[in-house]
Amino acid sequence: MALFQASVLNKYLKAQDEKYIANGYKKFSAYFHNPVIQENIRKSKEEQFQATFLHELFVNILGYTLNPNPDYNLTTEFKNEKNNRKADGAILKNGSATGVIELKGTNTKGPGGHT
Repeated sequence: MALFQASVLNKYLKAQDEKYIANGYKKFSAYFHNPVIQENIRKSKEEQFQATFLHELFVNILGYTLNPNPDYNLTTEFKNEKNNRKADGAILKNGSATGVIELKGTNTKGPGGHT
């Protein structure tokens, strides 16, 4: 079962700015497809790369503003209100989390035991 109806998905895909997306993908590729950077990421512990990842992807590529900058909409170490655990980051809207960012190491097993 699809997460969205095809007509809804197509409506929002057509509304996207193709130049903005192409520019973002160019930035993403320049950083995350760089073989030297990829190897250094693999060698890093999650904690070592966390701040850089949030800054590179969410600030430099996707255009979020990281706390403590004025009018920020991205924060690190976001405290979960339900169980007091901390997520690695959160996307904010009007001070409330609309998305939670949880980073995992490159050797973390995914569903079904796959890396």
